[in-house]
Amino acid sequence: MDFLSFFQLSVIEISFIIFIVFIASIIRGFNGFGFSAICISGFSFILPAIEIVPVILALEVIISIFMVPYIWSKIDWRFVFKIIVGIIVGSPIGLYLLKHLNPGTTHLSVCLLIIFFSILLMKGYSNKKINNNYGKFFTGIVSGTLNGLTTLGGMPVALFLLTTNIQPAIIRGSLAALFFLTDIYAFTLSFFADIVDMTTIYRVIPLIIILPLGVFIGNKFFVKSKEATYRKVVFYFLIIISIFGIFRIITNI
Repeated sequence: MDFLSFFQLSVIEISFIIFIVFIASIIRGFNGFGFSAICISGFSFILPAIEIVPVILALEVIISIFMVPYIWSKIDWRFVFKIIVGIIVGSPIGLYLLKHLNPGTTHLSVCLLIIFFSILLMKGYSNKKINNNYGKFFTGIVSGTLNGLTTLGGMPVALFLLTTNIQPAIIRGSLAALFFLTDIYAFTLSFFADIVDMTTIYRVIPLIIILPLGVFIGNKFFVKSKEATYRKVVFYFLIIISIFGIFRIITNI
């Protein structure tokens, strides 16, 4: 079919991507993050990293808009803007590394660290002392670099918030607002770095209609969950997506 030439994908590949985006949208509606992690794990079976990143960045911007009605009143804007300062520094570094390094090694290291810290937090570890401007700036740099290189920038920020025992509603709202602003920035950098092309746009457009349905379902689950349940789900999600990422990297070696 001629229209498939716009996507440079087969019908089966398009169907698979739609399914991945739907599941990722539900997780994003519940957690406030995780959309990129799921998409990059799924898309990597079909597309190279250099083509995955701009598609996911565009979808992250759009899905954040759909989440606004659910999270606006719970956003900690002071936290968001402090993290952004670090992300502005880190994002160009990540996009530079994306063009010059194999992201597989970095992805593997990130997954192992996320598993370690998730288990540590599940055991009851917390540290409110890192909830300061220096801690937020450093977290922002790490997040921005990883977001540009692997689109996994949300994970260190989520771990930071969980470590400092922030309320789930604030975590979800702040992460959603953060991704909206930072992914606009990263997508713009991708455009000027010639990583975005018309194929990227063609692939994003049909996926937009999936996002609000997934967010709606995820929000329903969040409203019904308790704080302990939310934290447990987030920890298990971080561990599972990291294990899946490690498995994918190993099988590609």
